[in-house]
Amino acid sequence: MPFRHQLAAGCAIIAGLAATIAATLPSVASGAGSSKLPDQLVIISFDGAHDNRLWDRSLKLAARSGARFTYFLSCTFLTEKAEARRYKAPGHTAGRSNVGFAKDRAEVLTRLDHVWTAYRAGHEIGSHGCGHFDGKGWSEAQWQSEFNQFDDALLNAWANNGGKTPAGWNSFAKSAIKGFRAPYLSTGKEMFAALEKHGFTYDASSVSRGPAMPDFSHLTARFALPLIAEGPKDRRIIAMDYNLFARHSDAIETPAKSAEFEERALSAFRTAFAAEYSGQRKPLQLGFHFVEMNGGAYWRALERFAGETCGRPGVACVTYQEAIRRLRAEDGSAS
Repeated sequence: MPFRHQLAAGCAIIAGLAATIAATLPSVASGAGSSKLPDQLVIISFDGAHDNRLWDRSLKLAARSGARFTYFLSCTFLTEKAEARRYKAPGHTAGRSNVGFAKDRAEVLTRLDHVWTAYRAGHEIGSHGCGHFDGKGWSEAQWQSEFNQFDDALLNAWANNGGKTPAGWNSFAKSAIKGFRAPYLSTGKEMFAALEKHGFTYDASSVSRGPAMPDFSHLTARFALPLIAEGPKDRRIIAMDYNLFARHSDAIETPAKSAEFEERALSAFRTAFAAEYSGQRKPLQLGFHFVEMNGGAYWRALERFAGETCGRPGVACVTYQEAIRRLRAEDGSAS
């Protein structure tokens, strides 16, 4: 499908980043046990947030497990294809998007219902930008253009698609979007500068050797998806479904091995969790997309992991904003 094909274009970027980090950073040391440990935070997020069937599936998983998720929304999915020229990506002609647009207004309105339902249930909506372009070469002003177009698309989404804007939506659209994840995890100093000027509380586009505390030294806090051990040789990989898909089958659908890939993914999630739960309890972040890769192997692994983990004593499966609140409270810093 087009979304998967465009993700493949960024595989080399992410793979190179992971290899560099794995080769240069020291291993994370295991901390001594504490008589008063904080909750083990698990932060599960979804990039793109487009497929309405998977919106429904994720919300049902949340209801079963008690988890709260973060959805990094791509704003072109709030625009029907016939109105694609509303969006102009930096450096591209109007109407271009690496992930396409919604088929029609009915699709958008269903998606908006999911977004609103999720937000009101305590989940978080974040920004994944709009057209899923690699912005590593963008200027600060171009990033601001992308952020502004996201804000406008979200604020006017109901009216632009023939719907009635719910009470409270405008306040949500203007003030609730606090986090960002860059397409392809492709970052740069111009992006970080634009994030700060735009008022984002955090970014979740970096990568770290293993689970790590967020970096609060910047005006916009920086979270990093961890490299976790996976497979027979425990080689490290970014804790995200697409990276597993690329490793397991070269990003080619291989449904015959779906059960095998599910077990490998689940084992990697469990191992990464156990190390933190019995150790330093740094937040564990896991990233997914609204695409079922390798016959749904990674979604099934997620459902099993969340089902067995999120209700355990001393565990909290939370949004990024909730994680920030808890972590700042633990270290006594201002929120």
